[in-house]
Amino acid sequence: MSLSNPSLPKSILALRGYNAQLFFHDLVAGITVGLVALPLAMAFGIASGVTPQAGLYTAVVAGFLISALGGSRTQIGGPTGAFVVIVAGIVARFGMTGLSMVTLMAGILLVIMGITGLGDAVRFIPRMVVVGFTNGIAILIASTQIKDFLGLRTGAVPSEFLPRIKMLAAHLSSVNWATVAVGIATMAILLGLPRITRRVPASIVAVLVCTIAVALLHLPVETIGTKFGGIPRGLPPFAIPSFHSEHILPLIPSAFTVALLAALESMLSAVVADGMTGDRHNSNVELIAQGIANTISPLFGGIPATGAIARTATNIRAGARSPVSGMIHALTLLLILLIAAPLASYIPLATLAGVLFIVAYNWASGTRLALFCNSTSQPSQYGW
Repeated sequence: MSLSNPSLPKSILALRGYNAQLFFHDLVAGITVGLVALPLAMAFGIASGVTPQAGLYTAVVAGFLISALGGSRTQIGGPTGAFVVIVAGIVARFGMTGLSMVTLMAGILLVIMGITGLGDAVRFIPRMVVVGFTNGIAILIASTQIKDFLGLRTGAVPSEFLPRIKMLAAHLSSVNWATVAVGIATMAILLGLPRITRRVPASIVAVLVCTIAVALLHLPVETIGTKFGGIPRGLPPFAIPSFHSEHILPLIPSAFTVALLAALESMLSAVVADGMTGDRHNSNVELIAQGIANTISPLFGGIPATGAIARTATNIRAGARSPVSGMIHALTLLLILLIAAPLASYIPLATLAGVLFIVAYNWASGTRLALFCNSTSQPSQYGW
């Protein structure tokens, strides 16, 4: 089989001329973007109404498969903000079993889209639709984090936007000011450190500083450990979900929504990567990889995944040369799960809420439109 066949995954095409020097660049980039992805994966898991480890499992399993099988040389896959609202709604109504069914069905739809050549059709989606989509998602992401950022004492928060805001407003008197201080400190580091240096991922610094401060000062704030019991150490557990046939028809619209969002997000991310590297992605190969990743992800406790624009941009800026960097990014997260998972129980939820507030800000700031219109732009490492 010729390594020049454009229908092959980029990981195979990259083997031509691959050497130790290129691997070193990929190694550094993969570890860097893996550290950046750590808090984001947990935060997107929590915001989606599932556990933080579900976000990590997705980044490990789907992230590895998207890089290994995809049609973009430097694309990074994993959980993103695009799915937060739809996933939270599915979990609230059908539970994790329903979410697993939706993710698997969406994966099959993505594979079909790739095989039938629909990958090229995604580019014809109007830009204003993309802008409206991203701004709406930004508002919804921010609204899901208000409770944890302010430390409010409420019951179960509704998944619908207006009832959620009404409940949060009714409980504003229960603000925990120590929690607010941790959230503000997180955002200050995320916004301030990149102005000083970009060599160190600001998200990791924010998580470390705020986690240590909460532990040393014994601040009364909620953490991953107090809410979820921590993150279990070990490999993502393999289990075939118990599917219910009566849920298939009600879940079909959600499956189509997840598939379309994954296709749109992955194509946008691939276009940005092309603009930054001068490469040219294969849309249909990429969609097939996205489909396979989303078909396998629920078998390991994961949630929907797609290409992540800012993590992809971070990967490129860190020196990535091939999909090997994306696979190393997934292996870096896996190593953290195997060695340092118990330490994650000390991370304050307000810190992850602060990370997602910055994500929402960057979505709504118009940077994404600039990326779509001019893919040579340099996105923020926290944007999407």
